Amino acid sequence: MLICLQKYKIIRNFASNMAKNIIGFDAKRIVRNGTGLGSYGRTLVNDLAQQPGMELRLYAPDQGRDDLRGQIVERPNVTFCYPQPSAMPFSKALWRVSGIVKDLQRDGVQLYHGLSGELPLGISKSGIRSVVTIHDLIFLRHPEFYHWVDTKIYAWKFRQTVREADHIIAISECTKRDILHYADVDEWKISVVYQSFSPRFSAVVSDGQRSQVRQLYHLPQRYILNVGSIEARKNVLQAVQALPLLPDDVALVIVGRHTPYTDKVLQYAHAHRLEHRVLVFHGVPDEHLPVFYALAEAFVYPSVYEGFGIPIIEAVSCGLPVVACSGSCLEEAGGPDSLYVHPGDVEAMADAIRRSLAGAEGREQRIENSKKYIRRFGGCDVAGQVAAIYQRLL
Repeated sequence: MLICLQKYKIIRNFASNMAKNIIGFDAKRIVRNGTGLGSYGRTLVNDLAQQPGMELRLYAPDQGRDDLRGQIVERPNVTFCYPQPSAMPFSKALWRVSGIVKDLQRDGVQLYHGLSGELPLGISKSGIRSVVTIHDLIFLRHPEFYHWVDTKIYAWKFRQTVREADHIIAISECTKRDILHYADVDEWKISVVYQSFSPRFSAVVSDGQRSQVRQLYHLPQRYILNVGSIEARKNVLQAVQALPLLPDDVALVIVGRHTPYTDKVLQYAHAHRLEHRVLVFHGVPDEHLPVFYALAEAFVYPSVYEGFGIPIIEAVSCGLPVVACSGSCLEEAGGPDSLYVHPGDVEAMADAIRRSLAGAEGREQRIENSKKYIRRFGGCDVAGQVAAIYQRLL
């Protein structure tokens, strides 16, 4: 009788888990990264949590930042999971590389989603289905922007992950082409699912918010905006070099994490007497960022290469015209009515920015056309596509 009861409980729990569709996620970037991979993970999880019949478990090596973890909306079907404390060196990293698989099995996870291009070793043999989102392969396409050791490690992880994955999500057609170029993988195994953007960038910004943020940061009356990591690949120096060719009262506001490249940008501005027109802000709170967009006249994103370009979509959503660089996926993100120039062509960038400033001919129509274009990146749509991939695998 006891054996029968135990069998009944096992069958009941199995049926319950199947009904719930327990999905695990690599949540390291969710709790640690303010932009980029972190934003992608938080937005996707919040949207998926509203899909019926899903229990989401977010596996992170630690609690990370309270403000970032707090951006995950509290719901009964969303749970954070952490490894057991250990005194062993590199225990958190080792857990994420392979030890996590035992925790996934213990928790009844049926499918695991690597949100930042990685999967744990051995998951393909565990009985747990797996999906990985690959954002870009810049370390292979442009290794000059990385330390050579890092490129070797990233390349090994990429090829190992492709072998482990049951399905791959590429965030753009550009990234899909790169995956097919650099890995021996069948095309049917890859789905292109564009990133979604947070709805807060579509919200109306009040006059009070505008006034408060402008005064708090001493923002200039007229400026073009750049948001993202401040690093050589992002190439914001090209926008600084374009400033002398623009009206004297137009400044450049850069929002991003301080890096050695930031110092190079500021040194150039000082050497060319542009320091009063180049303002750099680090650690801008999440709630202030949409106001930075709302106060700007245009958005500039001169990156040499990207897997996608979520700041472009955020800018368009806020009603800004966009100037970006050609040659990667940014045309996919911004659509045909944004303006694109070649990386390194300063004069062309200055001309494109000039055509994007308030009062420029055709500016308002390009903004409206771009707003229509980015509707394809709406959050619920993206969550629906990802959920459909899960269901096919399960």
